[in-house]
Order: sequence, then C-alpha cells, then structure tokens
Amino acid sequence: MAVITRNAADESGTEQKLANLRPLAVDIAVPLITYYAAHSVFGLSLVASLTLSSVVPAVRTVHQLLRERSLNALAVLMLVVNVAGIGLSMLAGDPRLMLAKDGAVSSVIGVSILVSAFAGRPMMTAGLRPFIVKGQAARSAAWDGLAATSAAFRRQERNFSLAWGSVLVTECAARVIGAYTVPLETMVWLGTVFLVGAIVMGILIGNIFAERLAEQVIAETGAPAAA
Repeated sequence: MAVITRNAADESGTEQKLANLRPLAVDIAVPLITYYAAHSVFGLSLVASLTLSSVVPAVRTVHQLLRERSLNALAVLMLVVNVAGIGLSMLAGDPRLMLAKDGAVSSVIGVSILVSAFAGRPMMTAGLRPFIVKGQAARSAAWDGLAATSAAFRRQERNFSLAWGSVLVTECAARVIGAYTVPLETMVWLGTVFLVGAIVMGILIGNIFAERLAEQVIAETGAPAAA
C-alpha cells in the first residue's frame, strides 16, 4: 500500500514539474527550437524561419489579451525579437552579418531581462515562480508576502534575472565576435555551441539564487527545510 501511495505521489510530482515547465517552454523554448529547426535543419530562409517561430508568441499574446486583458511579457518579447529579426534579415547580405544577426535573439532577450531586473520587475520571475510555488497555496501566499515585504527576497529574485540576462548578453557578444573572427564553416556550428553553453551557464548560476528563494519561501510557510 505504501509503495502504491509513493508511486502515485511520484507521478503527481512529475506531472506538477511538467506543468511548471510549460509556461517557460511555450514562451521561449518552442519559438527558439522552431527557428533553429526551420533554419538549420530544414534549410528555410531566415525570414521564413523567424515567421514560423513567431506563430506561438503571437497566438499566446492575442489569447491572453482577449481572455485575461493582460500581456504575457515573455511571449511579447519573443514576438518583438522575431519581428526585429525579420527586418534585419532583409538588410543582411553579408554572410558574416547574417551569422552575427542570430545573436540579436540573445541580445534583445538578455537586455530586456536586465532592464526588467533593474526596473524592479524581474522578467524571469514568470518562469521561476512555478518551480518554487509548485501550485501550493501556502507557497504562493508566502512568495507574495516576501515579494511585498522582504528586500532580501526581492534582491535574490532580481539576481536570478540578472544572471540569465548577463549570460545571454555575453553569448551574443561571443557570437558577434566569432562571426567576424572565426572561419564561416566553423561559426555555423559554433554558434549553436555558444547558445547551448549559455543555457547551461544560465541554469547553473541561476540555480544558486533559485535555491535561496526556495529556502525563504519554504521557511515562510513554516514547513521543515527538508520539504
């Protein structure tokens, strides 16, 4: 009986984790994967690839605007990035400029995240909060309370976004420098390595601040730290 209960709890936990991942995956991962798959795997033009990757953010933005009369910051950001990318693609005739242009995705996202952090409305909170709150009312209330009253909590929340923003801007700089200093044949695959490396670094560095936020939220609920 205990085994059955444990298995059911594990399945429930897995489903919750997947549900927590969904907003971040839909707003950022799906558009990026669509773009790189269309452009690098299927060989579509930059404009066509960016247009395809704009579909999900556009639908998400319109849906939330009509249903909730609010805007999803991440979805709007990806949409703006793609539209800007389409404009740049039409101007890019130099192959090195085209490679450097791919860094615009990281730079615009990174700079926007940094600006949101310094403005006191960290953009990455939308993707981080579900991981920590896990759909629990007590944790949700604890998060809201800490965000309103604790400067230390807001500082860690800001640091999480600063970490991701800094990593993405650095990835953009590396891509642009590489586009004009590394052989084109090498840079075609090295750009992907830069992107994957940036994501890994973002996870590793961001996790430091995410753990601190989780500890504060759990402590605020009065639950044991081991929970």
